[in-house]
Amino acid sequence: MTPKEFVTKYLPFAKQTEIKTGISALFILAQAALETGWGKSTPGNLFFGVKDTDGINGNEQLLTTSEYLPTDKKNFPQIISVTWDAAKKLYHYVVKDYFRKYDTPEGSFTDHANFFLKNSRYNIALIYRSDPYRFATEIAKAGYATDPNYADSLHKMIDTIKRQID
Repeated sequence: MTPKEFVTKYLPFAKQTEIKTGISALFILAQAALETGWGKSTPGNLFFGVKDTDGINGNEQLLTTSEYLPTDKKNFPQIISVTWDAAKKLYHYVVKDYFRKYDTPEGSFTDHANFFLKNSRYNIALIYRSDPYRFATEIAKAGYATDPNYADSLHKMIDTIKRQID
C-alpha cells in the first residue's frame, strides 16, 4: 500500500479517534504507518504494536518483533536472537511476544487511544495531544517503544502524511 492509499483508507478512523480523544489524527496515522510499514503488516488488525500483558485470554497473538534493551537478561515467550548493538549501546532482541488482536481496524484505533488515556505514564504526553510532534516525543520519552529513535521516526512519518493530505 502506498502512503497515499494508507492515508485515504485509514484517515477516517484517525479522525474519529481524534474527535473522541483529542489525540491528533496526524499522530495516530503516523504511528500506525510506522508500526505497520504503511499497512503491509496488520496481523489481527494490529496497527499500533500494543502488547498483550497476559497472553491467555484469547485477544492476543504471538508475533515476531525487535526490542532494544539495556540488559541481556529479559524474559519473552520466545527469544530468537540477542546481539549487542554497539552504535546504540543496547542489546537488540529478536523475539516472539504477545500483542493484542482486533476484529476490525476501528477496534484497533479505539483501543490505541484508550491505551494512552488509561496509562498514567502518558499523562505528560496527553497535555500535548493536539500537537502530533510533541505528543510523539512525549510518548517516546514515556517508554512506548524501546527503539531510541522512535520519536524521530514518528516525526518523519507525520511529515510524509501531511504531504499526502495537502
